[in-house]
Amino acid sequence: MDHRSGQKRAHDYLYPPVEPFDQRVLDMGDGHRIYVEQCGNPDGIPVLVLHGGPGGGCSPAMRRYFDPSVYRVVLFDQRGCGRSRPHASVDLNTTWHLISDIEVIRTTLNITQFILFGGSWGATLALIYAISHPDRVRHLVLRGVFLATQAELAWFYGGGAGAFYPDLWARFVGLIPDAERNDLIAAYHRRLFGGDLAAETQAARIWAGWENALASVASEGFLGGEGPAEYARAFARLENHYFVNAAFLENDGWILQNRSRIAHISADIVQGRLDMICPPISASKLADGWDKARLKIVPMAGHALSEPGISEALVAAMDALRAQVQRNAS
Repeated sequence: MDHRSGQKRAHDYLYPPVEPFDQRVLDMGDGHRIYVEQCGNPDGIPVLVLHGGPGGGCSPAMRRYFDPSVYRVVLFDQRGCGRSRPHASVDLNTTWHLISDIEVIRTTLNITQFILFGGSWGATLALIYAISHPDRVRHLVLRGVFLATQAELAWFYGGGAGAFYPDLWARFVGLIPDAERNDLIAAYHRRLFGGDLAAETQAARIWAGWENALASVASEGFLGGEGPAEYARAFARLENHYFVNAAFLENDGWILQNRSRIAHISADIVQGRLDMICPPISASKLADGWDKARLKIVPMAGHALSEPGISEALVAAMDALRAQVQRNAS
């Protein structure tokens, strides 16, 4: 409890910190080496954590949303980011490579079915994996839904969110000449992949800073000149690469068009009402007509996993699943 404000913080809802019981690097055979870790109960219910970005990587806090006596929690850094190598590489790095990587992880760890736990791009990847391998998914827990549509990208990189943060938006577009501002994703792509490390890093910090500044309702400030350069470069390059390529999906709206393939899978969807990065309309569209999906809108919360209301709802969802499994086993 924060005694100054009387408000709970995200970590007040989480399980205590836990260390992995297994850490390994899987060679995917095409030049990419993927970092994977497991924590919790080695004989527990398998959960696969899918981080955001693309390019965000996993953090120790992500281990803490699960009862470690019940869940076998698998985390991995997606291609090109975190502890996976080569760092910041977009070669052989597409959505379908990531889906293949998940299958390698699943079979290597001898897991039949996962619960998938993902937010933002992690929610996107969870949905695409579930649509592609519905028999491998036991349940979905999604946060800050991103459906990888052009409308969502236009909102965040075309001025929609900028209308609420004009000062921060001005800094984001400030790097780009007027003639290129009709397509800021493409304009940043030229700078993030221009071959000059200093220029790429500068663009990466501004790209990452725009998103970080809007992640939480409590955050104010632009992180364009702060944060580790290596992290920002991987995050920005990978995210931009995926967005320039429309997440490598066959057509705009692919996830909703194929949602019928996962209609039999139950899901918990947690969405911040004040999410400026992935507005609630996407979560609402996803849940509409999906009888097995439960949508929870958190009133005073934005996009970040670390939002107290978001953390509380996610832990509650995982605890409810624990109770359900234990009832079924008794």
